[in-house]
Amino acid sequence: MNSMSHIDLGSVSLRDLEVAHHEVLDRMRTIGPVAWLPLLAAWVVTDRELAVQVLRDSERFTVDDPRFGTAQVVGPSMLSLDGEEHQRHRGPFVVAYRPAEVNRRFGPMISQTAQELVGRFDPERGTDLVSALAAPLATTVAGCALGLDATEPQDLLSWYRLIVAATERATLGRSPGAAAEVARRQLAEVVEAAATEPGSVLHQIGQQLAVEELVANAAVFLFGAIETTEAMIANLFLHLLTSRGALDEVRDDRAAIDAAIEESLRLEPAAARVDRYATADLSLAGVSIRAGDLVIVSLAAVNRDPAVYDRPHEFDLHRTPAVGHLAFVTGPHACLGAQLARLQARAALNAVLDECPGLRLSGDPPPVGGVVFRKVRSLPVRWTLPVG
Repeated sequence: MNSMSHIDLGSVSLRDLEVAHHEVLDRMRTIGPVAWLPLLAAWVVTDRELAVQVLRDSERFTVDDPRFGTAQVVGPSMLSLDGEEHQRHRGPFVVAYRPAEVNRRFGPMISQTAQELVGRFDPERGTDLVSALAAPLATTVAGCALGLDATEPQDLLSWYRLIVAATERATLGRSPGAAAEVARRQLAEVVEAAATEPGSVLHQIGQQLAVEELVANAAVFLFGAIETTEAMIANLFLHLLTSRGALDEVRDDRAAIDAAIEESLRLEPAAARVDRYATADLSLAGVSIRAGDLVIVSLAAVNRDPAVYDRPHEFDLHRTPAVGHLAFVTGPHACLGAQLARLQARAALNAVLDECPGLRLSGDPPPVGGVVFRKVRSLPVRWTLPVG
């Protein structure tokens, strides 16, 4: 992974970050745990210990800045606020999506949905695990989790993709574009309608938030629930299908599924980075950072920190790290949908293992792409057809 070790960081392009993401990060790590990347006009943290410090210190490193990408697209939300306002926006969702409650309310539905989607696979032609399983499962569950069952999953998926694309553009310093605003307004209509239903999740949360706050937070919930989970499932299958013996091992021992999920999350987190802004002049690992500077915590880098993980670029089902990965972040902005995402990855993998013996890639392994959000875009597979 040292093919870019000779490249000066001043020459790194968006294309480099897209196709050689981890090579660029390895190059940055040789400079230091915090390095300046001119392309993004930002300090990038590649050291896990420093990343934890930044993510847990919202007083010195905040998301509450007008440049924050998601806020530009959907408005202020729990994702783009800190302090008391952050707690006010996030608190109602934390109560609604406690892990035990998520298991009880959504566990059986998630398993059934995954089984139904796999049951529609065409054994003669094969299938694409992203478009036929990862995307529809994540979208359906995200909609149900918010009580948007009456909304067509394809509509939710369309709105979400526009919002994600706009957020990525804003995060990279570009205009979000007008299409995302149309999608946000359409989403707002169904969210407001669902919030009028007594007993619904959005109705309960809406008692504590203004309408525009409810819409913004519902948008970022969908954004996280779909994007993180779709990518998580797709990348999981890619890693199992391209790591020698891994899929067979998981098939023979379903107890290894959780280890596979966590190792895949470590190796390729769906959100490659999270952004913070320095609230004052400060020093981080000996680097002088000025108030207002963008500080990017590269989750993709810290999850492959060689000081923490042996053979950090390899998928290892038997890895026993001293510390866990940071794919779902840590601190006040830790992902509240992590349990929902894990349930779906587990259900998707179990359903495929049950119904698709001899699963294999149809063609060469596709690349993982993305600068801010990283995933495999399609994953064509075939499997052994039943005899007779």
